[in-house]
Amino acid sequence: MEFQRKSLVSPVFILIMVVIAAGLSQGLLLPVLSIFMEERGISSSVNGLHAAALYIGSFGMSLIAVKVLERIGFKKLILGGMVLVMIALPLFPLISSLEVWFILRLLVGIGNNALHFASQLWMLLITPPNQRGRNISIYGMSYGIGFSIGPLAIRLLPYGQLVPFLLLVLLFALVALLVYWKIPNTVPDKMDESKEPAVERKTIRIYRLAWFALIPSLLYGYMEAAMNSNFPIYGLRTGLTAGDISTLLPFFGIGGLILQLPLGYLSDRFGRKIILMLAGSLGGLLFLIVPLIGSHFFGLMLIFMVTGGLVGSFFSLGLAYAADILPRHLLPTANVIASIHFNLGSIVGPNLGGIAMHYGSAGLLFVFLGLLYLAFTVSGFVFRPDAGKKSANMKMV
Repeated sequence: MEFQRKSLVSPVFILIMVVIAAGLSQGLLLPVLSIFMEERGISSSVNGLHAAALYIGSFGMSLIAVKVLERIGFKKLILGGMVLVMIALPLFPLISSLEVWFILRLLVGIGNNALHFASQLWMLLITPPNQRGRNISIYGMSYGIGFSIGPLAIRLLPYGQLVPFLLLVLLFALVALLVYWKIPNTVPDKMDESKEPAVERKTIRIYRLAWFALIPSLLYGYMEAAMNSNFPIYGLRTGLTAGDISTLLPFFGIGGLILQLPLGYLSDRFGRKIILMLAGSLGGLLFLIVPLIGSHFFGLMLIFMVTGGLVGSFFSLGLAYAADILPRHLLPTANVIASIHFNLGSIVGPNLGGIAMHYGSAGLLFVFLGLLYLAFTVSGFVFRPDAGKKSANMKMV
């Protein structure tokens, strides 16, 4: 597929707007619905199950996204995903049925995954190689900005439960119009699958060479979904107000935005593995400290910013480490595996956190998070990438 060089700027800008809107929808939906369900007296375990529906829909869409993209093209897939989200969002405050909410969350997950997959891949294809790293970094940071701003919409709830959802739908509609009017309808070139090694053999080899580098995507999905779905419940039970929660959650994402580039620079200089282990160990210890802080607002704000900065880049650092130790021809499959890991972590996170808070104490949410990151750090002492590097280099010669 080819693009006119003169159209590069406009599509890149529009795709960034698409991903900001997607980040806003997820950043808003998870904490707002958790608060709605907690105020209705619904158990945290059921709350967690419902939150996982978003990622179940995303996981299901990831299995068929390539085929759908080849059939309808980038533009239609992005627009289709945005329409699904726009249909589902305003129905949440209008319908009180938990069963309907579950279906609506599935639709939002499908829609967000569709527009994420199409826009990220399209961004790679329309960006010249010498600008690709910069644009993809901007793309990732744009999602983080949207995801961090989303919880602030909780402060609009006093004006009516429908208000934040309608404003988000309006934003989606404006961005959808930009997509419809300003970017071309393009279908990706199909690969000759007969020349590709069996997916099963590639997957086994990737896990053998780079299992440690693929764990961060699982942890990142677990952490992100648990924080946005379970922390509102934790906050309400420990004495925080809905306004406090909406203010605190963005600081987790802000920390990730602040430290994303510095951690990337340090990983280039000192090695991806050591930075992942240091960030994981410090982040794990800080998670364990959270229950000791209780409902102290400024203490939580500070610890969220630092912890979010340390573990907020785990997905990108893990992929970068996988690229360091895997042969180039295995990287596309490794990216798919990382995406699946993220969705699995996002499904498990709210459920495990909800069950822990339902049958134990609210603080177990952060105890589990801390122990998982510390366990990841310990596993780094076992992982030896040297054999993988030799094998990769031999394959590339």
